Amino acid sequence: MGQPHPPFRFTKSRRLVRGVRRWVTAAAGALALTGGLVAVGPQASAAGLTQVTGFGSNPGNLSMYAYVPDALPAGAPLVVALHGCTQSASDYYAKSGWPKFADSYGFALVFPQTTSANNANSCFNWFEPGDTARGQGEALSIKQMVDKAVAQYGSDTRRVYITGLSAGAGMTADMLAAYPDVFAGGSLASGLPAFCANSVSTAYTCMYSPPDKSPAQWGALVRSAAPAGTTSWPRVAIWQGTADTTVKPANATELRDQWTDVWGIGQTPTRTSTLGGGATLSEYDDASGEPAVQVYSLAGMAHGLAVDPGTGPDQCGATGTYYLDTLCSSYHTARFWGLDGDAGQEPGPGSLPAPSGLAVTSVTDTTVSLSWSAVAGAASYQVYRGGTRVGGGSSAGYTDTGLASGTAYAYTVAAVDASGAVGAVSAAVAATTSGYTPTCHTASNYDHTVAGRAYQSGGSTFATGSGQAMGLWNTFTTHTLKQTAPGYYVLADSGCPA
Repeated sequence: MGQPHPPFRFTKSRRLVRGVRRWVTAAAGALALTGGLVAVGPQASAAGLTQVTGFGSNPGNLSMYAYVPDALPAGAPLVVALHGCTQSASDYYAKSGWPKFADSYGFALVFPQTTSANNANSCFNWFEPGDTARGQGEALSIKQMVDKAVAQYGSDTRRVYITGLSAGAGMTADMLAAYPDVFAGGSLASGLPAFCANSVSTAYTCMYSPPDKSPAQWGALVRSAAPAGTTSWPRVAIWQGTADTTVKPANATELRDQWTDVWGIGQTPTRTSTLGGGATLSEYDDASGEPAVQVYSLAGMAHGLAVDPGTGPDQCGATGTYYLDTLCSSYHTARFWGLDGDAGQEPGPGSLPAPSGLAVTSVTDTTVSLSWSAVAGAASYQVYRGGTRVGGGSSAGYTDTGLASGTAYAYTVAAVDASGAVGAVSAAVAATTSGYTPTCHTASNYDHTVAGRAYQSGGSTFATGSGQAMGLWNTFTTHTLKQTAPGYYVLADSGCPA
């Protein structure tokens, strides 16, 4: 889909009858002529972009490419970036602007790549149930890339984000729904609601005339795809051009409805502001007063990714087919996620040093208390959990509340001067809440996967978290799984005490 080309899938395992294949090929050729289809670029080979192999079973038949800044420390964030139709990892790397901020803010980048072997127009199959469900197809391949990057680069599992353009944005929405325990945030450029389509025909409907579902109906699609009991959701940025005729602007409204409902907040923006490039930003705050959903509406922009070539700190990318000179979306998205250490606040000329002595003073099953050394000239402090600002105050201490039991968190803090300028961010400290109570679940392998306690790959079943093999994926094989931490299950067939 990503561009004005059909999202048809061709695989060896899914052969269509000959007449349908001829019709699809003719339709694709006609649309290519009228839509200005460009040839698919070569395999990623840009300087600094490296192919990574051996990242898992790869049931979706994808390729993994990565860009990692020199001397990137362990514990840095990770961003996964999905290209659009007819594009490649190298094309998205070269034009999206993300490498600039990986260098300046310090995080690793992973660029998954699909090919015409999976889809006639090299689109991610955002509309195929077998490629979008947790533990299956392309979705599992992308999750395996995250696991590989975390292991290879030491990325912080609490600060993993995903973004995409068009078909890549459609897949991004599906990934956020299926793996909310993996991704802390997402960004969708010219995208569609999660699980809007489940076939080629419904894909076209979503692109050109998305269903007008209620927020609760859209939200239910996300909740049904996520692991049972999920209560923590990714922060989502939505980018949409008002002149987009490939993915109609109504999709941005449906996306807003979907993710505000998931967050349990209303569809009336908390604030609206005007940016450069003809962009209007609407923000929807969560209960703590932090933006949970952002919608960027770009006046007059057609189908594509918003970029703004230049050397300024808020500029990025290169223009090209479906890379449109309006506003640097990668910059604003990175700041929304807190990758700049400022959790979406406007950067100021803060000169205050980073607070020293940040330490965890106490933990309970739902709270973490922190203290640090006061900074001369500080009027207040901002506290960040996993790169997202969660609070602060005028004293050199803070207690974070409402946390999940038995869960690890990372914290940093920055001083704010009397003018409101935020200074340097401290080194991080880690804290794990106490009191997690293990639970046991006996069910068939099929039911375990439906509940998110396990996933299937190649017809076999594996425990979520531990990856322990459980045998064939069916309703006849039964196991007992013990949850020992959030999102982590182990086999306990020999006994599972309460």
